[in-house]
Amino acid sequence: MPAAEAETPAADGKAAVVLVVEDEPAIATAIAHRMAAEGWRVEVASDGPSGVSAAARLTPDVVVLDVMLPGLDGLEVCRRIQAARPVPVLMLTARDDETDLLVGLGVGADDYMTKPFSMRELVARTRALLRRVERSAQLAGAASPTPALVVGDVVVDRAQRRVSRGGQDVHLTPTEFDLLVALATSPRTVLTRERLLAEVWDWVDASGTRTVDSHVKALRRKLGADLIRTVHGVGYAFEPTGA
Repeated sequence: MPAAEAETPAADGKAAVVLVVEDEPAIATAIAHRMAAEGWRVEVASDGPSGVSAAARLTPDVVVLDVMLPGLDGLEVCRRIQAARPVPVLMLTARDDETDLLVGLGVGADDYMTKPFSMRELVARTRALLRRVERSAQLAGAASPTPALVVGDVVVDRAQRRVSRGGQDVHLTPTEFDLLVALATSPRTVLTRERLLAEVWDWVDASGTRTVDSHVKALRRKLGADLIRTVHGVGYAFEPTGA
């Protein structure tokens, strides 16, 4: 397939800009070459401080960010990038520890992958993040406003991408927001992990279902553990309260 056909544009229609922050040269080069083949503009930073500087200079459409970096670790880099300008972040980690992953989601990461990883999966997840940015821009520019979802005591404003529970605002990352919308649109309906993975991440390989589990844990931590019911071996259901 020619690069032009494989290309996923940014929200403004131009070639997407991807910032890769990775201190291992072989991995950084492999990622950059693979993503450039998709038609994306790619820049690489090799440490935490240069990653923060590059994000400010480039205003990338998505950031692929290693957790273990010299100068500043990936969590602090993510925190600083998000404080300056919200941007989708996919974190790469050599540690498959649930606590570390939840901390990453807590500082604004949208997705994560554990090393070693498949380049095909990395590209697919990056493309999913770019599509989410494009969809959000289209929704924000829609002529007729998208009505808010009101389910029990939870209000999901899809146009402004804001969430509140019991009148209190709740800050969610873009992926957490999209996951909540998928669940809240079908309250009390069990959605499989595979379906959620396809709807939220545009990823159809069941090997990524643990990503769903980690984001559900993050949602429970922010919104309350009572709202999302686990159906063991199947998936999750949104159970509104305060109706």
